[in-house]
Amino acid sequence: MVRAIRGAIQVDADDRGSIIEGTTELVSAIMERNELTPDDVISVLFTATPDLTAEFPALAARKLGFHEVPLICCTEIAVPGALPRVVRLMAHVETDRPRADIQHVYLRGAVALRQDIAQ
Repeated sequence: MVRAIRGAIQVDADDRGSIIEGTTELVSAIMERNELTPDDVISVLFTATPDLTAEFPALAARKLGFHEVPLICCTEIAVPGALPRVVRLMAHVETDRPRADIQHVYLRGAVALRQDIAQ
């Protein structure tokens, strides 16, 4: 089956290291909690809030072995009052897990985005 997995993390600053570190933490947590390998991943859409421009979040996924996975980065819409410095992702994966068993992951300050499923 194909399932979509959502996640987000608030990074410390708009610098290359913070974006790579935060995105690595997010992708790693999603992969571990859902017992996935890069071969299970069909594609990943990353978004970053408009205040994050120092690096593409997809670079972190490439460093984790997502060499053959289609990845794309976009800018999140600039909603007044929105949480700053957030990298979000939506991954499409192949898994036998039922929808109810999919673990969506919200880390650091991003837990405020989805308190209904915050870890």
